[in-house]
Amino acid sequence: MKITHKKFYLNNHPLIKKDITILRDKKTNPEVFRAAVKRISLILAVEISKEYHLTKIDVETPLEKTTGYLLKQNVVLVPVLRAGLGMVSGFLEVIPDAKVGHIGLQRNEETLEPVEYYYKTPKDIHNARVILLDPMLATGGSSSEALKYLKKRGVKNCVFACLVAAPEGIKKIANDHPDVSIFCAALDKQLNERGYILPGLGDAGDRTFGTL
Repeated sequence: MKITHKKFYLNNHPLIKKDITILRDKKTNPEVFRAAVKRISLILAVEISKEYHLTKIDVETPLEKTTGYLLKQNVVLVPVLRAGLGMVSGFLEVIPDAKVGHIGLQRNEETLEPVEYYYKTPKDIHNARVILLDPMLATGGSSSEALKYLKKRGVKNCVFACLVAAPEGIKKIANDHPDVSIFCAALDKQLNERGYILPGLGDAGDRTFGTL
């Protein structure tokens, strides 16, 4: 399936490719898995934030006054529970003053449709740069629904970050949310009959938290 979404960005950094290999290996234990997720998330955070606008401030060094910079807008990270939690620490390493909200969506294993069970975000999220975090972009149903929830609450500036994506999920986001950029660490070939990514890395939540 050809990727036509103009706002899809695949990061081909060598260190990401190395860590994706670690994530794919079924023998990787949860501790090593979490560390690899954090490293990839850190690189994605650098990529996403490089276009952020800055405000100039005065700062005094031990020698003289000079110009410094602060982020012009607040940043809010919104992990999709629970697998998205594994990406938060890497993003906070790069953007330590970011706020964190949460969206709880679980997939109905029969219909593959998302079902909401939790939503909590900062009150000023409508004025922030929002980064939606979900490791696996499979069918795209949960991610698309999460983006709808955010937009209903006034979010105007949002990007989506994932570890692994299938073409079907990218197409879903492109159709439902053509304004949303997708930042991805690996593009896989397809979904299987159960809606899981191939070759993928299994269930990211179970592998992160050791609940296999």
